[in-house]
Amino acid sequence: MTTLNNPITTRVKWVEKTTFLGTDSRGHGVMISSADDEPGVSAMQMLLLGLGACSMYDVVNILQKQRQPLGAVEVSVSGERGEEYPRPWVRIHMQFSFTGTGLDNDKLERAIALSTEKYCGVHGTLVKSAEITHAFTVQPNP
Repeated sequence: MTTLNNPITTRVKWVEKTTFLGTDSRGHGVMISSADDEPGVSAMQMLLLGLGACSMYDVVNILQKQRQPLGAVEVSVSGERGEEYPRPWVRIHMQFSFTGTGLDNDKLERAIALSTEKYCGVHGTLVKSAEITHAFTVQPNP
């Protein structure tokens, strides 16, 4: 038996067919499914969602500390899987979209770089098997 230091434990329970209920260590749940016609997110797409959420948390946190006038922030995460099983993600692109008047492009780029190079654990994990790129656009407040 392997002993882990300071483990975080999640659970996945089979619901029916190809649908599962994932529960994190704090009791928050998410539906997971492997079929397109079943409720829930696929496990592989959940990795992309995790990357987007992890990086978004860092970026927003950094920019708020810098008092950047954020109106809205969104990240679209696209991935390409390998052709041979287990078909891991091999290329991932993160496209950030910022809305706000008076945003500093250098600070936006630096916040994304800090997230992807230093803080985001999901990025740190996935970058070992996938090439991950990023870009951003800025729109003024409507």
